[in-house]
Amino acid sequence: MNNRPLTLMAVHAHPDDEATGTGGVLARYAAEGIRTVLVTCTDGSCGDGPGGVKPGDAGHDPAAVALMRRQELEASCAILKISHLETLDYTDSGMMGWPSNDVPGSFWQTPVAEGAARLAELLRRYQPDVVVTYDENGFYGHPDHIQANRITMAALAMTAPTPKVYWTTAPRSMMQRFGEVMREFGADWQEPDPAEAAAMAEIGLPEEEITTWVDTSAFGGQKFDALAAHASQGENIFFLKMGQKRFTELMGVETFVRVQDTTGTAVPENDLFAGLR
Repeated sequence: MNNRPLTLMAVHAHPDDEATGTGGVLARYAAEGIRTVLVTCTDGSCGDGPGGVKPGDAGHDPAAVALMRRQELEASCAILKISHLETLDYTDSGMMGWPSNDVPGSFWQTPVAEGAARLAELLRRYQPDVVVTYDENGFYGHPDHIQANRITMAALAMTAPTPKVYWTTAPRSMMQRFGEVMREFGADWQEPDPAEAAAMAEIGLPEEEITTWVDTSAFGGQKFDALAAHASQGENIFFLKMGQKRFTELMGVETFVRVQDTTGTAVPENDLFAGLR
């Protein structure tokens, strides 16, 4: 008889990504007694330094930023009751087009086979029933998110058994609503130029293409607090400006596309573990 606990593994690129896209499901399933495993691929060293100092500016110390963000990540995991944190500690590649994309040892420069082999070891160790990561475009084109998708899918192809696999997404209607809320709460909000607006309009999916809608509204407080734990990146975490109540109203359902399934459960579904318990 297999006494292994039901397990959810989320593969994310940076410290704070775990809270933004999957904080609700991580908190919800932990509360339901499911083992939760977070794999964070990079050290976050291209994030903001103290006082919001940016990479490449005087006073930005990547090693110090990485240490600070590791501490914040551990605090977020405690809030979300994540069972196990695994870090691959690749160097943060920065946004697409930054010089840091080309730094040897950055996640973007890491051969997919190398990253996949390391992740495959974790898949064999934890044998997750559900794996969550980004889509092939990393949701919005971030190189580290794209690389996280690549190594996850390659690692899954190298291992057995086969879990249910999901890519995070958002309904385009919610992305439009998010823009409205940011105009309301962001005093420094700047309307995107037409090219940026067109790109933003392509983020997420039409509702009919989303397979899985998970109600996490009961855990909105935990998700908000987990984001707040990443205080050093507060300038970039716009969600915090709206307060916990409004945040939960907007972010209380997490949505996914199911890309691998062995249960035969019909979609749309409202539970990542549908067909597994």
